[in-house]
Order: sequence, then structure tokens, then C-alpha cells
Amino acid sequence: MIGVIGAGAWGTALAQMLASDGREVVLWAREPDLAQTINTTRRNPVYLPGVTLHPTIRATAEAGDLRGLGVVLLVTPAQALGTVLAQMPAFAGDLVLCSKGIEAGTGRMMADVARAAKPLARLAVLSGPTFAHEVAAGLPTAVTLACEQGDVQWQRLAPAIARPTFRPYFSTDLIGAEVGGAVKNVLAVASGVVEGLGLGQNARAALISRGFAEMVRFGLSFGAEAETLTGLSGLGDLVLTCNSLSSRNFALGKALGEGARATDLLADRRTVAEGAFTAPVLADLARARGVAMPIADAVAALVSGQVPARAMVDTLLARPLRHEHDAAMIGELKLG
Repeated sequence: MIGVIGAGAWGTALAQMLASDGREVVLWAREPDLAQTINTTRRNPVYLPGVTLHPTIRATAEAGDLRGLGVVLLVTPAQALGTVLAQMPAFAGDLVLCSKGIEAGTGRMMADVARAAKPLARLAVLSGPTFAHEVAAGLPTAVTLACEQGDVQWQRLAPAIARPTFRPYFSTDLIGAEVGGAVKNVLAVASGVVEGLGLGQNARAALISRGFAEMVRFGLSFGAEAETLTGLSGLGDLVLTCNSLSSRNFALGKALGEGARATDLLADRRTVAEGAFTAPVLADLARARGVAMPIADAVAALVSGQVPARAMVDTLLARPLRHEHDAAMIGELKLG
């Protein structure tokens, strides 16, 4: 039996995928009414409409129902992760972090939040190019599964998570997997702005390329491995989320580019665009570490209402001309 904490679109899709072989999955929902709806109708109409859920998924709003499970996937919004973990019973099994973001106010990665709340847990990070509706539909998907305890943990987790159309790839680089997932959300907002302003495909390709350079610089400053950042949880996820309205972050950026205000867009959203909350803390962390991230800075200013979308783009285009490649970054990539 496997547990999934969080009955949003991504958590429900993961539960659906895990139950596809008939395995029992316990899906924890914050709202008791939603848990009851899932159990009685086999649907999650709020977050994943149109999907009939497998009968072996059992939803619950009782944290105690997760007690005793050996593997739990944690799939809450990044900013709620610490609060949710505090409600959960003590846990000493494999805790797989599927949330992508950086905690506002503390600058902690999700693994740091989880270690503080559940010190006995064996942590892993699952990240990669994954749209929830495609995973729920059983379409082919590949992800990074980074295990802090290395091969021993991988040998235990991979059979529990892998399915015929859901393929995890092994890594031990938790920080690299986390950096990719967090930074790509911010860059997807910027890519959406390019779409909303009608700036064309050239501009989007340039933004993705320069954004990837920012992701690599930031990740390497934390000790991430270059191979992770060029893999599924870095470049792969970046390409996916910067090119589709199925990405909540891209959709947010597009609306901002079309003239909507960030405060209005973020005020009443049941589904969270993590990039809007990650951008300010990402920009602060990069500045403190001396890492140049002009796109992240621009998105932070945009979502905080300091500048409109057009001014954000004008600021980026007015930056001084420079070499394309950072020598230290390229050296790290070559060593990798």
C-alpha cells in the first residue's frame, strides 16, 4: 500500500498512476468533502475533472490513516508543505517529495522542510516533465527519482513507483532535482509573458535558453550536479512548462502579458502557480549568493506588481551586451 498526501491535480494523477496495477493507494485530502466525493463518485471534479479513478484508491481526510505506510508521496503546494507535514503522524519510511518550489520566508528547499518536520524519514525527490492529466491518462512519462540513500533506497522505491508508462530514472542529487523543479516554474511565468505579449517564437526560444543558463548557475552554486540540471528534472521540465497552457505558470504569465494584474490572478485560484511564490525568494537567494538571474529578478518584480509585463521585457532587452557563456558554468558542465 502506498500513500499520497495531497488530492490536487498532481496528487490525484499520481494516485491514479500508482493504482493502475491494482495496488491500494491511500489519498489524503485536506477537505473532508473532497475525500467523500472521491470515494463515492470515483471522481475528483475540483482538481482533475473528467477522470474516472481506479477503485483501489481510497481517499481520506484523516492523517492517522497514513500511519504505518512504508512509502508516501508528498504532493502538496510548496508553501503548504511544512504545515501539512506538521499534521501528519510520525514517519520513518520513504517520503517522496513531489512538490516544486522554495519556501517563502525561509528560503528552504522542500527536502530541508521535510527533514526538519520528519527527521526519521528516508527522503527522495520525484521531479520531471509531468502534466497531471497526461499521467492520469496513462501517457508515457519519464521522471528523475533522486534518492538520498542511494542505490539501496532506489532498489526499494523504483519497483513501488514505476509502471509500464511511468519510468523513473535514478539519481542521488536531491538538490539538483529540486532546483530544476523550482526554477522552471519561475521561467515558465516569463515564457507565458512572451506569449501574452505576442513576442514570437524567437523570443521564447531565447528566453528558455537564457533561463536555463540561470538555472544551471543557481544549481551549481548549491552543489547540484550538472547532469541533473541537463536532465529530466531540469531541462526536460523547463521545455515542457515553458511551451503549454497546460502549465499553470505559463498560463499565469500569459494572462499577465495580456494585461491582467497579478493580485487579481492570484487572489482566487484553487490551483496554485508555484512560480509566483517562488520568484521573490529565488531572486533573493540568488542575489545573496552572487548568482546573476535577471529573468528571475524580472518575474519577481512582475508578480509583486512593481512593473507591468511590457516594462519587464524592456528591462531584460536593455541589459548590457556580454559573452553568452559563463566560463565557470561551462567548466562544470564539461567536467560532468
